[in-house]
Amino acid sequence: MSERTLVLVKPDGVQRGLAGEVIGRLERRGLQLVGLKLMRMDEALAARHYAEHVEKSFYPGLRDFMTSGPLVAAVFEGENAVRAVRQSMGATNPLDSPPGTIRGDLALDLGRNVVHGSDSAESGEREVALFFRPEELVGWTSDMAGWVRE
Repeated sequence: MSERTLVLVKPDGVQRGLAGEVIGRLERRGLQLVGLKLMRMDEALAARHYAEHVEKSFYPGLRDFMTSGPLVAAVFEGENAVRAVRQSMGATNPLDSPPGTIRGDLALDLGRNVVHGSDSAESGEREVALFFRPEELVGWTSDMAGWVRE
């Protein structure tokens, strides 16, 4: 089933110049980029995005980190896009991520793990709507689609 998912290259990834690497890996995997922006997350957006964590003890540090600098927000589309992105990212803790994954290759620390991806199709829909207006998403047909899927 075709779905959309949000990917954030977190402030550590942007500071380290890894945005292109993250986006490129997901494009090479066969996912289609339909939205992209460089932005800063403010505290209000952080609270909406991480609503399930706001009351947890680690939230203030997470909020401060995510609002500390620019991030890249991207929307990818494709069959099982959420699952494909999560496989490509690796485990939340980079030390539990195998080589070949984004986190396994590019991160060492749980708090600075380079990338966020939606954890379900439902979360993907909700998160995409937080970061992008409908007119900012560009649906298009890739000429390579037939070379990625039967």
